[in-house]
Amino acid sequence: MADQILSQEEIDALLSAMDSGELDVAEESQEVAVEVRPYDLTAQNIMQRGQFDALEEVYDKFVNLYQASLSNIFQRAISVKIISQETVKFGEFIKAFSNPTGFVIFGMEPLIGSALIAFEPNLVFSLIDCMFGGDGKPMEKIREFTMIERRMLNKMALGVLKDLETAWDAAYSLRMSLRKIETKPEFVYLVNPSDQLIIVVFAISTESFSGNIHLCLPYLMLEPIKEHLSSSYLREKDRASSFGDEIRNLLRRTEVNLVAELGKTVYSVQDILNFEVDDIIRLNTGPQNNVTVNIERVPKYLGMPGVVKGSKAVQITDVIDHDRGKG
Repeated sequence: MADQILSQEEIDALLSAMDSGELDVAEESQEVAVEVRPYDLTAQNIMQRGQFDALEEVYDKFVNLYQASLSNIFQRAISVKIISQETVKFGEFIKAFSNPTGFVIFGMEPLIGSALIAFEPNLVFSLIDCMFGGDGKPMEKIREFTMIERRMLNKMALGVLKDLETAWDAAYSLRMSLRKIETKPEFVYLVNPSDQLIIVVFAISTESFSGNIHLCLPYLMLEPIKEHLSSSYLREKDRASSFGDEIRNLLRRTEVNLVAELGKTVYSVQDILNFEVDDIIRLNTGPQNNVTVNIERVPKYLGMPGVVKGSKAVQITDVIDHDRGKG
């Protein structure tokens, strides 16, 4: 360490060189390559594991309900199943559709905003053909929907929303309301083009035809209830439900003491010490007065004493409400 300490002469020489400019003390700056990644502050992070697990139950229930509804309406076997789930930006999603497409825009009260169900055109024409007694054979060329076909699309929309509302009861109670039917993608606006959508594609198929419907749920719309859709909430809900059932079953089997109080009175200790056989104790009630029925020493009912099949009994005549008169 001593060899690294400058002497006074060396310090003076160094200062002199700095003053005269012979020594350049400015260090060369070395640029360090830093990787910069763009970050969108408005983007929604919806890929957290387990954040929307409750929706899986909603989708499964909807599949069963909608399959039963379609099979019942058309009196033929119709299959409904989930074929994909993904999250995409609204701008990218809407560009994938052409004119015409059956866009069903609907509300999910009390949530703010609108959601969307998109019927592919081939499926719309096939379902309408089945409604009028056809076999649903796909059209060779896609054309614009007529006024009658738009009305039939409106009827289909009400049916699918009814089943979707019932399916949502599995996770969170919502009321579906049809807001608009549109056929041109350029006229459909739910959220900003950069906002994320949860997209679920359902395949509908029979022996004669097949097609898809796309359920689109904006992330911003689900934001207020996302805690109710998480896997942790489902676990707590199931645990609370299971624990509550166990407690109820345990309470139903629990035995408690029930005492019908015929009457009461007050005596001094001296009077009690002087009691003898055949002494009569006067009570505060008569044969026409109600008696109090206590459960674990807590008054719960009023009743009239009597005899049933040779056994003494009490007929309940009133319930004692301890909160009555409060407030």
